[in-house]
Amino acid sequence: MPAPTPKPPRRSAISVQLMTQFGLDQGLTLEQCLAGTGLDWRLLGDPGAEVDASQELELMRNLARELGQRPGMGLQAGKRYRLNTYGIWGFALLSSSTFRSAAQLGLRYLDLTYAFHSMRLEEQDDEARLLLVDQDLPEDLQAFLLERDVSGALSVHRDLVNAELPVREARFRIAEPADIEPWRELLGVAPRFGASDNCVVFARALLDLPLPGANSLVAQHCEEQCKAILARRRKRAGFAGRIRDLLLARPGQLPDMERLAQELHMTSRTLRRKLAAEDTSFRQLQEEVLGALAEELLVSTGLSLEEIAERLGYGDVSNFIHAFKRWKGVTPHQYRLAHREA
Repeated sequence: MPAPTPKPPRRSAISVQLMTQFGLDQGLTLEQCLAGTGLDWRLLGDPGAEVDASQELELMRNLARELGQRPGMGLQAGKRYRLNTYGIWGFALLSSSTFRSAAQLGLRYLDLTYAFHSMRLEEQDDEARLLLVDQDLPEDLQAFLLERDVSGALSVHRDLVNAELPVREARFRIAEPADIEPWRELLGVAPRFGASDNCVVFARALLDLPLPGANSLVAQHCEEQCKAILARRRKRAGFAGRIRDLLLARPGQLPDMERLAQELHMTSRTLRRKLAAEDTSFRQLQEEVLGALAEELLVSTGLSLEEIAERLGYGDVSNFIHAFKRWKGVTPHQYRLAHREA
């Protein structure tokens, strides 16, 4: 079996929002939840924001420290991960024909979820096994992350088929907690702890259950979007991600490549070479940033096209319209109208 792919460093901020709200509901303050994460509270209101995996881990470390290692705390947190919190990934699963096809698609694009465990599905005889691989997870958070990821996975199943997963057997690598009742309530069985792997076992026949929202065309469209989102997110990691963040920090006055290279204490040739090594270019990143900012201003504000063009650094609105149409295939006016109708 190949080694699990490392989790990408960039993740949707939705999970941070859910975990922060969980902390607030447990009586913590916003400052206690976000201490040491480097996260701004304003991020919590932006559904399209992204964070580093290390920032989310620090948030959960804050929760564990402030609330103590209560038995089942991660299980309660995981119940907040409903299918509708996963965006297009969740819609792709809902549009799948069977539970098997939904599970296979979901695992193909697991990096679009909020899980920290790698996962795989195995089938043998009349059993199906969901395995959670905890490679490289911080030791002080292993129990909390396992609880959260198992509970979140079962929550997704519940929303898909509108029923609990009939678990035959469960075993986990963590030490047995002081109270296993929260686990028994979630799974319907008492798990075995101190095992050699993390595994939830259920009847293989369940994989062939048809899903009520099956639509092959919608599922295909959603998978294409999942693929595009994942490609963009991976491109934002590493050096390209650093350049993109620097560009986003200064909308309306985007620095040219020469100036940005000077700020990074390198030549423009080195900057160009490092971006090419990650299969992108300065111009691509610049246009991606301008396109994302333009979309946000068109959708979330009542600014005129002239005002938007000016904010993005265009001296002439016609140049902005031409560029936007090249990026998105429609004019800014058509894009705004289509979003309002949707």
